[in-house]
Amino acid sequence: MILVFGKTGQVARELQRQAPVTALGREEADLQDPARCEALIAHHRPRAVINAAAYTAVDGAETDAQTAAVVNADAPGAMATACAALDIPFVHVSTDYVFDGAGQRAWRETDTPAPQGVYGQTKYAGEEQIRAAGGHWLILRTAWVFSAHGNNFVKTMLRLSQDRDQMQVVADQIGCPTPAADIAATLLEVTRALGAGQAGGLYHYAGQPPTSWANLARATFAGAGRTTTVTDIPTSAWPTPARRPLNSRLNCAKLTTDFGIRPPDWKVGLGQVLAELETE
Repeated sequence: MILVFGKTGQVARELQRQAPVTALGREEADLQDPARCEALIAHHRPRAVINAAAYTAVDGAETDAQTAAVVNADAPGAMATACAALDIPFVHVSTDYVFDGAGQRAWRETDTPAPQGVYGQTKYAGEEQIRAAGGHWLILRTAWVFSAHGNNFVKTMLRLSQDRDQMQVVADQIGCPTPAADIAATLLEVTRALGAGQAGGLYHYAGQPPTSWANLARATFAGAGRTTTVTDIPTSAWPTPARRPLNSRLNCAKLTTDFGIRPPDWKVGLGQVLAELETE
């Protein structure tokens, strides 16, 4: 049995659609109680654990740093400790926000993290706690997650375009939109590989090719048959409490080399998500 922390989030929901996992929601496993998370792993004694839960309110973390730190760092650390004690794989989802967003080159796993906000800082602290726990772990950094459920950029654009024929969207942040379904499939594949004895470690997995938020909005409107036009604006014209990285490109070559998993084409995933939303 694979135990999944997270139940209603984008990736957690896709994991449940793709495999017979045991998913724990907030009522059963509140990540603000790391000791409880550790105890649940000891109780269930699964063959592997995937942590698909996190404090993801990037702006909210700026004023709620303590909660973000417990959920994004201490809870995963406790999970990793429990898994190491049972000698079972622990797979964890992290983020492009661990980098400062400088330059234009795609970030590699060997690049030094320099998170610019509380969210990124707490996610990187979680990575460090997992490493310190030892055991058989794999951290998968991803970016710009979207799906037919939950809160994400694609759904927000569709909602806003219902009564707008023009929109201004940030165009100088470049990243890798990633379908949650593909992330879930990759998490399951690497979990199986770790269970079979393959080494883990730190990996990047994100959609290709890189694009801007503005171009992702255009692709969303085109795919949904919306006539909304998009005007490019700089990040400076859309201030937020937390600083967003301008460069969120992720180099995914290491995952392909070690596991044979290639990064997804986000345009294909977008089409699938739009088709699913149309049937709802």
